[in-house]
Amino acid sequence: MPAKITVYEIGKLRRCFYNILLAVVVVLVCAAAEAGVVDRIVAVVNDQVITLSEFNRAFEPYRVRFEAGYRGNERDKALDEAKRSILNRMIENLLLEQEAKKTGISIQEGEIDAAIADLRKQRNLSEEELMRLLKEEKITPEAYRKDVRDQLIRMKLIGRDIRSKAVATEEEIGDYYRRHREDYDGKESVRIRQILLLIPPEASPEEKAKIRAAAEAVHQRLLTGESFEELCAKFSQGPGAQEGGDIGYIEKGAILPEIEVVAFALPLRKVSDVIESPVGFHIIQITDRRGAGAKAIEIVREEIKATLEKEKMEKKFEAWLKELQEKYNVEIRL
Repeated sequence: MPAKITVYEIGKLRRCFYNILLAVVVVLVCAAAEAGVVDRIVAVVNDQVITLSEFNRAFEPYRVRFEAGYRGNERDKALDEAKRSILNRMIENLLLEQEAKKTGISIQEGEIDAAIADLRKQRNLSEEELMRLLKEEKITPEAYRKDVRDQLIRMKLIGRDIRSKAVATEEEIGDYYRRHREDYDGKESVRIRQILLLIPPEASPEEKAKIRAAAEAVHQRLLTGESFEELCAKFSQGPGAQEGGDIGYIEKGAILPEIEVVAFALPLRKVSDVIESPVGFHIIQITDRRGAGAKAIEIVREEIKATLEKEKMEKKFEAWLKELQEKYNVEIRL
């Protein structure tokens, strides 16, 4: 016959049950509170929010770099500054995205693909190499595409609202040239024509000797009076071969040392001996010289114009962003 449970034991079981229930509730409340911290809002931009988890994903690549490069208080200070900078950039991107939608500006996937392809071409990277670099930087392909998209939006808005208002005047160009005259001191330069016979990377000593012999034969023909331009067009494997081998004005420090030492000592119109470099066998001729001294404003005008207009655009862009922040509701809660 089963044992009877006393009133005391029933009360004890109830208290035990309530204690377990209370513990479960406490755990659930703590877990919910912790989840709330992960996803709390750190910024509001009009009707869009930036959560802490989104911010942490964007900041992660920078955190790794700063923690590796700084120590102690310097690291904490650098991390705080970087956090503010990244959050400000995220807010800017949302502002620009909202303004782009309002004004009908959009970015197509094909534009992002083209921009990435152009960046790879500029940096001489294959798609696999780019993906490897992104992985090393802890940047996902999706985050990279979003960053490119944000940049394209920024460029379109700048082109529409700012660039036309950032034109440098002739007076500003002249004043900048006078104040920065020392920045435009030119180096000594020579205008070079060359005939170049390339040495293949894996050439054997015998093959190399044959190429040198061919260069010496061309050199002998030049010394007997044959046209430099005609022999260049016929034998040279270097740039501008069909145009007489003219590679333009070259400043000191801008060419192979083996060529430079000869070029800046060679009299005008005189043909050099055969010069060997890691690239191949060269025969050069100097057609003009320019001495060191300040570059004329006509030569550097476009460079100065670009510098001034870039400075103007940056200032106008900052002012325009400030206007957008006042126009839209921006609240930072980090």
